[in-house]
Amino acid sequence: MKKILEIALGIVTSIGGFLDVGAIATAAEAGSIYGFQLIWVIILGTICVIFLVEMSGRLAAVSKHTLAAAVRERFGFNFYVLPLFAEVIVDFLVLAAEIGGVCIALQLLTGISFQWFALPVAFAIWLLLWKGTFGLIENGISLLGLITLVFVFATFKLHPSLTQIGSGLLPTLPKEDTAHYLFIAVSILGALISPYLFYFYSSGAVEDQWDEGHIGVNRAVASLGMGFGSIVSLGVLIVAALVLKPKGIEVDSYEQAALMLTDSLGYWGFVLFALSLGIACFGAALEVTLDTAYIVAQAFGWNWGENLKPKDAARFSLVYTVFVFLASLLMVFGVDPLQLTLFSMAITAVILPPVIVPFLVLMNDKLYVGKYRNGWISNGVVIFTIVLAFVMAIVAIPLEFIGG
Repeated sequence: MKKILEIALGIVTSIGGFLDVGAIATAAEAGSIYGFQLIWVIILGTICVIFLVEMSGRLAAVSKHTLAAAVRERFGFNFYVLPLFAEVIVDFLVLAAEIGGVCIALQLLTGISFQWFALPVAFAIWLLLWKGTFGLIENGISLLGLITLVFVFATFKLHPSLTQIGSGLLPTLPKEDTAHYLFIAVSILGALISPYLFYFYSSGAVEDQWDEGHIGVNRAVASLGMGFGSIVSLGVLIVAALVLKPKGIEVDSYEQAALMLTDSLGYWGFVLFALSLGIACFGAALEVTLDTAYIVAQAFGWNWGENLKPKDAARFSLVYTVFVFLASLLMVFGVDPLQLTLFSMAITAVILPPVIVPFLVLMNDKLYVGKYRNGWISNGVVIFTIVLAFVMAIVAIPLEFIGG
């Protein structure tokens, strides 16, 4: 019974925590411009992330190593510096974008400029990390994130054509503006295959003291939680395609995206969009902030853990304290949250190769995963994702300039 409850809670929190500012922004823009044509990208990204999250959890459960610690130990500190440096930069940009998402949600609800909310939001994030526990961060905020299921509810109310949705499962190119289409596709993949997710998930497994008895829990949470979670992301794209595209509204601000729920839910659709955006981004901001503190502390062998008192992990706590307030300054200075989000997702694509390549070695190393090594299907997905990551890393920046 305990395992069943653990699986159920893990799946529910994965669904509630699936959406973040990147997933909302990229799916809304994709639906508003290209209709159902980019559904296949969400499906592709979800398959990749399911396998990689499962491997992150399996590695932690069997070896008692987080992903960052295993990479540092297996490949050496000199190699680990590369993904560490890249991940810290991307985490900084993504965290600023997540804080921006919360601030925009508050702006939508109050009419007060988002810049005024940046420091109070950063303080709220810091206070929860300082006073809270890993269970509160992992489960509490994610359960609130179930409000994002409103996009799935709106999808059913709009009665989309199954034929149209099905047509989006096959990759096709648009008749015009191909560069922007490819830029959005890369951004969607960058939002879904987000490196912080793997580092955070494996660190969480160690915090929760997973062992080999959690292999089944991990598999169920990764596959069902991430799988159902992607349905929320699909809901954003489909609703945007049904509501915004016919009106010629291309999402270039969150204020425009907020209109997508008003056709099916009226005024409350606007309110629910703001609440969904705010809660999803707040939860993601907590995870990204923690992730940065995790990977830095694990790199230098410091005490770390959200369940430790700050005085017992002083340098770990110092990292997230400095990081969250510095990131909030980008919003204080008025950087556009949506543009920063799309830019961050493209940059995320650039750093994927050094993050994903170690999976192929670690998940086939008996010293780390013993008899739980990858099978040919898992290795096939990792190799495919590595190739995809290299292609994305090469084209992301040129597409940012040509089609961004």
